[in-house]
Amino acid sequence: MTPTEVFSIAGMITMPMWILMILLPKWKATRFLIDFKVIPLALSIIYAVYIFKAMQIGGAPDFGSLASVMALFTEENAVLAGWVHYLAFDLLVGMWMLDQNKKLQIHQILMAPCLFGTFMFGPIGFLAFMIIRTFKLKKS
Repeated sequence: MTPTEVFSIAGMITMPMWILMILLPKWKATRFLIDFKVIPLALSIIYAVYIFKAMQIGGAPDFGSLASVMALFTEENAVLAGWVHYLAFDLLVGMWMLDQNKKLQIHQILMAPCLFGTFMFGPIGFLAFMIIRTFKLKKS
């Protein structure tokens, strides 16, 4: 498979998970996928393959300077690995938020924007959740 095809597959397996988490967070199938981290594990395998391919081409990644990191993102396999890294970790953060919400009981009307924000903008959705979580914990 080409990196372009793998990029599409990674997106196709991630998008339905976010939809389930936002719209049906308590559904048995959604909970199964969250509890066993099925999609993040699949993404982790993809990441491992493509970061290894990138290292075969360009050697060990250098994260010591902005210029070095920018150079990493000129190699297709490294860019794909980086994108899959984002997909996997944002998804894990969203799953953690839902796990936290089992005890917090934040209404889904508030959770949905936090999850969508995490899906689209990563740390912004996480920040919104943490703010709501802080207020919810102070009320308890």
